[in-house]
Amino acid sequence: MLRIATVNVNGLRAAARKGLHEWMAECGPDIVTLQEVRAPDEMVADLLGEGWNVVHAEAGEKGRAGVAVASRLPIIDHRHGDHSRSFAGKGRWIEADIRTGKRRRFTVISAYAHTGDETSPTKMREKLDWFAAATDRLGELRDEGGHVLLTGDLNVAHREADLKNWKGNLTSAGFLPEERAWFDRWFDELGWVDVVRAAHPEQAGPYSWWSFRGKAFDNDAGWRIDYQIASPDLARRARHARVDRAPSYDTRWSDHAPVVVDYEL
Repeated sequence: MLRIATVNVNGLRAAARKGLHEWMAECGPDIVTLQEVRAPDEMVADLLGEGWNVVHAEAGEKGRAGVAVASRLPIIDHRHGDHSRSFAGKGRWIEADIRTGKRRRFTVISAYAHTGDETSPTKMREKLDWFAAATDRLGELRDEGGHVLLTGDLNVAHREADLKNWKGNLTSAGFLPEERAWFDRWFDELGWVDVVRAAHPEQAGPYSWWSFRGKAFDNDAGWRIDYQIASPDLARRARHARVDRAPSYDTRWSDHAPVVVDYEL
């Protein structure tokens, strides 16, 4: 059984101070993917501690974005997404090929999509272009015949069940029809599987992000914007899927919660 977790750490240095390591010890993941690392390359492995093989895509703009894959298993190859103008130098896409003991290649992606801004056509175009590039790359990887797992903060709630106040966000970035259409295409046309939604088909949420402002966390007024999206054969091997929501507001070490899935490989 392989346990994979993904989480937007909202700054790795701050998360390490506030409780990341305690959560990792309790959860016991074999692979962790991180978003919004916001730390230089040379610090990431040290902040995670011993025993991890780490690959990291640092953003060209200091203090922004950054994605990483940390694995207890060997990482035999990795790619920073430099094949795409939407990914290169942005710290928003990294692929790691993990040695699992099986002959079939196992590729894990840590991704951090743009937040977007419904008032800015330029920012929304950048976000939608990112999803177009992601779709193309996912297709290339899947055509190579291995297991593929896209993880990370994709900054889109796909369905009404994926955010508490969906009626109040119909015109907000993160829930716009043109954003959600990419997920419709992935799941309905291309066969990719939203692993958590497949495990909890009727549940509201489980949400993975809550604003630090107001009583959003206490009222569970969240968004489900952090995903594990698997190629079909890998999705069939998922056994347990959950969101590790903190027990209380004051025990949070990020505004996101980890999404954890066990796969039987």
